[in-house]
Formats: sequence, C-alpha cells, structure tokens
Amino acid sequence: MKPARAKHRNDRREPRKSSEPREKPQRQAEAVSRPAPPRGAGKLPDERLPVILEVLPNDDYALIDSGAGRKLEQYGPYRIVRPEGQAIWQPALGPAEWDTADAVFTGDTDEEGMGRWRFPREVLGETWPMRHDGIDYLGRFTSFRHVGVFPEQATHWSHMETLVRGAGRPVKVLNLFGYTGLASLVAARAGAEVTHVDASKKAIGWARENQEMADLTNKPIRWICEDAVKFAEREERRGNAYDIVLFDPPAYGRGPKGEVWQLFDDLPYLAGLCRSILTPKPLAVVLTAYSIRASFFAIHALMRDTFAGMGGCVESGELVIRERSAGRALSTSLFSRWVAP
Repeated sequence: MKPARAKHRNDRREPRKSSEPREKPQRQAEAVSRPAPPRGAGKLPDERLPVILEVLPNDDYALIDSGAGRKLEQYGPYRIVRPEGQAIWQPALGPAEWDTADAVFTGDTDEEGMGRWRFPREVLGETWPMRHDGIDYLGRFTSFRHVGVFPEQATHWSHMETLVRGAGRPVKVLNLFGYTGLASLVAARAGAEVTHVDASKKAIGWARENQEMADLTNKPIRWICEDAVKFAEREERRGNAYDIVLFDPPAYGRGPKGEVWQLFDDLPYLAGLCRSILTPKPLAVVLTAYSIRASFFAIHALMRDTFAGMGGCVESGELVIRERSAGRALSTSLFSRWVAP
C-alpha cells in the first residue's frame, strides 16, 4: 500500500495509490479489522532519543538550497526544483542559481500526466542514470513530483548494510512497502537474501529495472506484488522468518484488492506482525513514518512496547537532509528502529 493523500507534517509522499504511479481504478475498499496486539510482556528495550540521522551533500545527491516552500536538488547530472512544505524559511541563493534547474515540478498534485514537470532547458526523458554509493539505478520523473528515490533513507541503508556484513552468517531481509528497491539492492549487495514487497506492479517493475541497472541480477531478491499486511500475515502462518524487517507505511493507502490502510489504526497491528516473523536471533526492525500529525515519541513508545522482553535498544528521531547553501537541516520524516542486543 502507498498513500492516497499526504498533506500533513513531514510531507514526503503526495497522493498516490499503491506506490508512485496511478494505475487502474481500485475496486471498492475492503473493510478489514486489525485489532492492536496486547502490550508486550517483559522489560522494555533500552532507548536512545532524540536521534537525528542526516544525509550530507555528495556527488550522487545534494540538497543545494531550499526555502519559500521549494527545494533545489542535484540528482546526478540534473538540477531539480520541487515543492517542499517544510521549507518555511527563505532561500539562501538568488534567482540566478534557481534558474539553472533542468526540471521544475508545477501544478496540482491531483492531476494526471507528465504535464506537471516543466523543462526550462530541454525536454528530458522519463528516466536518467543515477547512482547511490556505487549502485546504479534509474531516476524517474513521476506524475507525483517524486524521482524514484528518497535520499534521506541512505542512513538506514548504511546501518542495515553494516548489520548484514557484520552478522557473520546468512541474513534474511524483508522490505515492506519497498517502492523502487534501493534498500533491497543495498541489502542484496551486502550479502543478504531479500524479499521485497510492494502493492504496485509499476513500482515492482521499476525495482527490477534498477536491479538490472545495478548489475545485481545474480543476487537473491524475491519481488512480491502484494498488500504488505496480507503478505506478513501469510509469512506468520507459514512460519517464515527474517533477521531484518524494514517497513515504510503510508499515512493512508490501498492495496491491490482495495485493502484500506490507516496508519494510526493499523500500525500497531503491523508492528506486532513484524515482531512475530523475526528469526530467533534477529538484527533489527526499522520503521519510517511520513506525512503524519505526530511526534516521534508516539512511534517510539509503540516500538518499545512491541519489542518488550526482547532486549536491545529502540532509537527514534528524525531523518534530515543537510543543505549545501546555508547548512540548514530539512526534516523529511520520523523514524524508530529496534536494534537487537
């Protein structure tokens, strides 16, 4: 599932159905009752907060400047201007710098089509080659202002890669709401066996393209197009387990068969499922939350309760991107992750 509406705090993801693209209309929504699991028994994990994980400008990606509700970014060879509700300050750079953009997102985010991208210099194709830490993938101009990657997640990816490489044993990673697959590719490159789940066929297709671009087709990645909750429920019934679980749920979304997701109603249930499908010696569970009216304290308390009795530590805070022009930090999302002892 992916968001259908995102107008609130940490507004990363705009209206979309199952992932980035809009596909055929959904059938009537399926009413699902997902009761919250009972509070975990045992001692609560240790805690560390607030934790601010930041991405600095680099050769692959940079937040050049921001302000007045917009951000100027460098994605590989292209400079891109997009709306940014968090940027309530004024730009540090003048119009001459902003006018160097190769692509500008404009228009009503409820509209369809590529018309919302304006190309001041020359019309660009839908995709272009990008790289993250040596992994090649495709950037993509989508009709929802996104470009196929969320660079603030890089800190989670590097943390996961460290856990996989340091485990000294085979590691299984489950990536729920996996989108276009950068996290899955990082985990696979590190040596993990990866299961990638997203409800959008187009997002799965993009992820497969990225696997080919990265020359990682020989790595063990299962690409599953399914509702994330239903997949996790099935894995629990089958007794399948994972060492690391990543989940990046929307504030609101629908699955491929009309399944409805409401984050505040359904997140406790899914967090409990994630615990239930861990191996006897798990490594971590990482939750990222976008576009919600809440503090990270809310998801922090949920994660500590969920992993009560398992030891380890719950770290919670915000993901931010550090700006090149004036060094300001642009907050993108909340996160909470449980790390095993």
